[in-house]
Amino acid sequence: MGDYIVVLEAPIIVRDVESAEDAINVAVSKVAKALNKEKLDFVRVEIGYSQCPVCGSPFESAFVIGNVGLVGIYLTLKVFNAQSLEHAERIAKAVVGKALKKVPLKVFEIKELHNGKEEEGIEINDNNGV
Repeated sequence: MGDYIVVLEAPIIVRDVESAEDAINVAVSKVAKALNKEKLDFVRVEIGYSQCPVCGSPFESAFVIGNVGLVGIYLTLKVFNAQSLEHAERIAKAVVGKALKKVPLKVFEIKELHNGKEEEGIEINDNNGV
């Protein structure tokens, strides 16, 4: 049995926004409200980052087209007493999925905790090197 930090990635769609900054604010508020409603205030909400395909620089994952925004959100939580990485992943998805119904959740990263400290993490990216 082990303890893990699991980072999930979630795409959040928001409507009636004018800019990427507006989209980010609305998305974070929407996610935080859904998590708080289910008493999941221990889940940390952060803006996701994408990598520019041309220069490789990271930028906030927020895109707005026609007043509709898509925002990438990272959701981080600790999972205790999981039997394996896969078990920690299933627990994290079940806990967060309870609040964010119909939002696809993908594992971004999992780190095992030893004596309350983070060990080397396993980054799970299927961007094929992008």
